[in-house]
Amino acid sequence: MSQRDWRPRYIQVAEELREQIHEGRLSPGEPLHSEPEIAETYGLSRTSVRNAIKLLRNWGLVTVQKGKGTYVRQPPQRVKRDADSRYQWEKDRVVNPEEDRAREGATEADTGLPFERLSFHIAYDTTQADDDLATVFGIAPDTKLLRRIYETRDTADGTSFRSATSYLVYDTVSANPALLDEANEPWPGGTQHQLSTLGIEIDRITDEVTARLPTPEEAHQMGIDEGVVVLCVRKISIDTTDTVAEVSDILMSADRTLLSYTTHLNRWDQ
Repeated sequence: MSQRDWRPRYIQVAEELREQIHEGRLSPGEPLHSEPEIAETYGLSRTSVRNAIKLLRNWGLVTVQKGKGTYVRQPPQRVKRDADSRYQWEKDRVVNPEEDRAREGATEADTGLPFERLSFHIAYDTTQADDDLATVFGIAPDTKLLRRIYETRDTADGTSFRSATSYLVYDTVSANPALLDEANEPWPGGTQHQLSTLGIEIDRITDEVTARLPTPEEAHQMGIDEGVVVLCVRKISIDTTDTVAEVSDILMSADRTLLSYTTHLNRWDQ
């Protein structure tokens, strides 16, 4: 830590502790020294020490356990969401036998984890399209929708990989009553196969990605540490007749998610 560094000293201390964590001198699960010890070591006030620890929390490097202290955070299991290959993989397996479709789901593919390591919570209900959803679907406001809420957790630490709320036009999916029953989840082949039972083929999918801080309820539900943002992905599935077949709002913790997008460009004429 340099006296000539222009940055406030608490930032310098936070950077030094971050370097110790990245280099393995402080291991996952290992406690940091107490606030008085850090203050004495670096010649800081207790307020500056708290500010340094807050930065480390914002960087996702430590967790604070009330009454116990501050600990180096275990690296989270990361989900890689490669949209280009993922959506094509989902479509390709629609035509596969049920045994093949049931062998592996999208979350297992994204995380590389076995089914036994994952915990799924699924709930169905109905709602009416608000102005936002009505505009995306191209339907009248208050149109009845089937709302499906999916949450996937890692059973090893209880953290949530994602929370997704999917919307389908009720009158469309009611043609197959099996699609209205949450007891049929997890459905082998997922939503694309469900839609295929109605004769619907997905032509393209648009992902709209934004980021924000989680609400207190979301942070508690998903096990998100202070300072970690959430990625909000609105997935819009459009069929071969240019009709929006599904809208899904997906919430993911940014420190556990890698979004990968590959865009193929047309070549210049030779």
